[in-house]
Amino acid sequence: MILYLIASIAVASAAFVVRSRRALYAAGLLFYAVQIALLGALCWGGLAGTRHAGGLFVFDAPGTLFYLLLTVVSLYAFHHSEAYLKESRFNHLRTYTGLLLLLTTAIAGAYFADNLALTWVFLEATTLCSAGLIYYRRTAPALEAAWKYLFVCSTGIAMAYLGILLLASATRGESLGYEAVATALTASNPLYLKIAFLLILCGYSCKMELFPLYTVGVDANFAAPAPASALISTGLVNAGFLAILRIYRLYASTEVFGWVRGVLLIAGLLSLAVGALFLRRTNNYKRFLSYSTVENMGIAAIGLGIGGAGVWAAVFHVVCHTFVKSSLFLQMGVVRQVYDGYRINRLGDYMRINRVGAVGLLIGMVALVAFPPSPLFVSELMILSEAAAAERWWVLAAILLLTCIVIYSFCARMIRLCYQPNQDQLHPSGVDKALSWSALSLLAIALVMGLWQPALLQRIITEIATL
Repeated sequence: MILYLIASIAVASAAFVVRSRRALYAAGLLFYAVQIALLGALCWGGLAGTRHAGGLFVFDAPGTLFYLLLTVVSLYAFHHSEAYLKESRFNHLRTYTGLLLLLTTAIAGAYFADNLALTWVFLEATTLCSAGLIYYRRTAPALEAAWKYLFVCSTGIAMAYLGILLLASATRGESLGYEAVATALTASNPLYLKIAFLLILCGYSCKMELFPLYTVGVDANFAAPAPASALISTGLVNAGFLAILRIYRLYASTEVFGWVRGVLLIAGLLSLAVGALFLRRTNNYKRFLSYSTVENMGIAAIGLGIGGAGVWAAVFHVVCHTFVKSSLFLQMGVVRQVYDGYRINRLGDYMRINRVGAVGLLIGMVALVAFPPSPLFVSELMILSEAAAAERWWVLAAILLLTCIVIYSFCARMIRLCYQPNQDQLHPSGVDKALSWSALSLLAIALVMGLWQPALLQRIITEIATL
């Protein structure tokens, strides 16, 4: 793991100083060769399940699965960035690429960290890298979004740090490894455990884009270039989810676990409500997709809160959301190339201009609103079934009502973009259909998972969901 971090950081740092676009592209290819080498070592080299660097890192099932997703999405983001930003100044593109590669490295570190403090360090590192990507366009709104992201995320991370200190008191500072903390929590003060969980959940919610600090992620995705938004809204969100999931598993053997599940249930329902209501209010397609992320992370939190099969469904939901949402953000990058904007009340007639991209958006719409054969239909049905089995009828009713609002909002906006005539007599520019086909391939993977879940994937998710 140390070799991986050194190699990744060295190659990413080289991207800041290269002097040609060809050298920059070569640095990117070398970086992803390092990522694929680690994947090969995990899948076929016998590294899976081992601990490294004095127990600071572990190559376990959740880290490996989410790292695989991260590598795929980051590679797509890098490829689309080359075309999306081809007219940009070289020094800006060079900084952007270096930060994109460093962000990928920091997220990977958060996935494999086997220590509460180390997870915290890597998540804070993602804040610095993401802020640079958000400010890429160097406009006043981008500057505002970048400073807001730095301030809110740093505040959230500080809250999480206080929660970690409370958990550290259970082990008397001897170790912050997840296994050591899990053993010590069984005999800890319940009040301290509750306060620690609230602090950590609120702090990491800025990364998972969950209530209450979800707003910073919405602004970040709005200001950042679309390929970077695809990585932030999936890979970084997954890091926040995995950090909370690891804390959730720590609490599974404590007497306050029922209370923890109740808090997650409330946070999930509030996130679902926020996402559903703001999907109707926003007038920007990138904000629209960001609120969809808030809504989907709310569903994942509800699955954790319900427990049982809901935990399996939550993990599966986040995995499939990664493919669907990254595909849609990459498609939105093509939309901006065509219209030079994301204003919902101005754009339309996309089906005539770019049929491949429009079909990708419509299929993505079907997938995100969980219509069969969407894989999200599988996870949401499992969560609803678990809620009914537990006789939580108020949860069931709230999910169904809010989901109906989401379905109406999503269908109305996407159909408007694809079929309604242009407003203000826009004159679309050329379109790179190869990028639309590329984004569509990610969506195809998600649809396959909706129809067929490989036995290996089911086994890995079962291992992750086992408490």
